[in-house]
Amino acid sequence: MTEQSTEQVAAGEPDRFSPLHDEHVALGASLTSFGGWQMPLRYTSDLAEHRAVREAAGLFDLSHMGEIEVVGPQAAAALEHALVGDLSAVATGRARYTMICAEDGSVLDDLVVYRLDAERFLVVANAGNAPLVARELVARAAGFDAVVTDRGSETALVAVQGPQAEDIVAGLVDADAVPAGQDDPVQTVRTMKYYAAAPVALAVEDGRLDALVARTGYTGEDGFELFVPADRAAALWRTLLAAGAPHGLVPAGLSARDSLRLEAGMPLYGHELDTTTTPYEAGLGRVVKLDKTAPDGSPLPFVGREALAARKVSPPARVLVGLKGLGRRPARAGYAVLLPEAGGEPRRIGTVTSGGPSPTLGHPIAMAYVSPELAAEGTELAVDVRGRGEPVVVVPLPFYRRPQQS
Repeated sequence: MTEQSTEQVAAGEPDRFSPLHDEHVALGASLTSFGGWQMPLRYTSDLAEHRAVREAAGLFDLSHMGEIEVVGPQAAAALEHALVGDLSAVATGRARYTMICAEDGSVLDDLVVYRLDAERFLVVANAGNAPLVARELVARAAGFDAVVTDRGSETALVAVQGPQAEDIVAGLVDADAVPAGQDDPVQTVRTMKYYAAAPVALAVEDGRLDALVARTGYTGEDGFELFVPADRAAALWRTLLAAGAPHGLVPAGLSARDSLRLEAGMPLYGHELDTTTTPYEAGLGRVVKLDKTAPDGSPLPFVGREALAARKVSPPARVLVGLKGLGRRPARAGYAVLLPEAGGEPRRIGTVTSGGPSPTLGHPIAMAYVSPELAAEGTELAVDVRGRGEPVVVVPLPFYRRPQQS
């Protein structure tokens, strides 16, 4: 999922602090303003933190994300109306990636929605967009028997990402807290499917901690996200650092998170997604369910449906592609994508949305919107990097897929 849209944060408001702010300061983290929050950019080096996630594990503070609860007999129906996805079809204990769009089909935010039980959902929004998403959900739920509550200020979220994540999180399970006859909580963690979640009791330094543990992530690796009360976050953080150290876990900041998600071809709000973009340009039309129906079989309208239906059948003006750099200088967001012209000036045919060096692959990578006729794999283009055209080639997304475990 994605994490930035500072334009939705009220101008002039001071940055908020994560419940883990003091932990980051104690670890010597470099802090940065992000989506209206002061968050760790890095603790040691971007490269070391990136590699730790790919090879062992990284620990991330995601407490800047928004958590919005939708509860009631018509909670699913309210979300069907508010969002582009088919939320009624989500089984209890599972999650779905979806979006909230405006009437014109443009993306207001991309979201992960967890169904906690038949009448209770948890919507996770991006940091800077969370207030907007909460307001929109309240407005769109009007007339439905459902209550929308912003739980962001009382919830902390941390993520353990990497090949060692399962062992680390499973090792924290408080098996003594499970009554006889109930499922083995360690196996609940170990057998949890991707985009699933379950309540799990953890043993942390100050005692039992009831957490919502989800197997999701934003790095391209296996991993878990743990939702806990904000006042217990520091104890969980310190416990995870101690338990994860033998497995190679290190704290990781936003810089590593960005390079990891870029390698995994995952969109970032404010870059690949924004209010000038519909899901179709971003290659995410699959999340739009135009054929949603009510229980009686009648068509189920949702906000933005008419515009999105028209957009689906119209030729795209631009397409999101992956670019592999053939030189050493990386493209960055906002750089022009060029089509070299024999004997003349290159023609601008697109814009880089995200880019940088790939620590895993060893060459620059970028995502960009380009003209559809130049989006085919293998198309040779260039990017204007500070006045010089750097050669790139169109490649499929994602750039990186984690090795399949045997």
